[in-house]
Amino acid sequence: MSESAAPFARPSALQAWWLAARPRTLPLAAAPVAVGSAVAFGAGGGRAGPAVAALAGALLLQIGANFANDVYDAEKGADTASRIGPPRATQLGWLSAVAVKRGMWLNFALAAIVGVYLIAAAGWVVLWVGLASIAAAIAYTGGPWPFGYHGLGDLMVFLFFGVVAVCGTTYVQTHAFELHALAASLPVGALATAVLVVNNLRDREGDARAGKRTLAVRFGARATQLEYRALVFGAYAALVLCVSLRGSLWLALPALTLPESIRLVRGLASAAEGPEFNALLAATARLGLVFSLLLAAGWLGAGT
Repeated sequence: MSESAAPFARPSALQAWWLAARPRTLPLAAAPVAVGSAVAFGAGGGRAGPAVAALAGALLLQIGANFANDVYDAEKGADTASRIGPPRATQLGWLSAVAVKRGMWLNFALAAIVGVYLIAAAGWVVLWVGLASIAAAIAYTGGPWPFGYHGLGDLMVFLFFGVVAVCGTTYVQTHAFELHALAASLPVGALATAVLVVNNLRDREGDARAGKRTLAVRFGARATQLEYRALVFGAYAALVLCVSLRGSLWLALPALTLPESIRLVRGLASAAEGPEFNALLAATARLGLVFSLLLAAGWLGAGT
């Protein structure tokens, strides 16, 4: 894989902040909220206020996490001039590390304000979920033992972009743990993790030099491709559980995206250059969003 980096023109300050926020990742934060809200409405307990607040909180947490990754990866040497992914504001000197950390904490503070409303709406369990989410966002690349550097990133993305996000969104509306929400979280988390897998496969050589021991670094390209395949096709297998629990074929609606999934799996098996991985990463994120929206529509279509 070639790791020669093309030069990037210096953006304005506003554009630099926009790039550091990584807007293409925001649908990954919105998708589980859509699914969790659909499950809540399907259970007869949907509430618009907590649903909107959950979406706002998820987006703020995602942007804060993106700022954290931007600055901590630069400080730890994982982002260098040879990176083949999208530009990183801290590493390129477009924003100072101090400024990005302030932006990170501002987003987490705003998320905490949203959390106050959700605590009032659903109880103190929301506090612990929110604190865990902020801690995970920072500890992914920051702190003394960043789990993204020790091969635990895949698990954490599955948990926080799948199980926690979907079940938490349902909980703040129904005030109950819903088994349906847990089932619906599995494919959402799997596809969110698949996005990270493409990212780690693309960056594995640079990550290895920086001491970032992702699963792609630990087990190599072939195993990472197999992980991607298992996650993508596992999302469709999880639909069987959703259909059986809900008793409605409406939950099979995301199967309409299966041809695109097959195309992406084949594409990753043959990808060799940075631009190919970048395109596959964006396409996998789109797949996760469309799949989740269809799953949400199916849950609503199944009725209460």
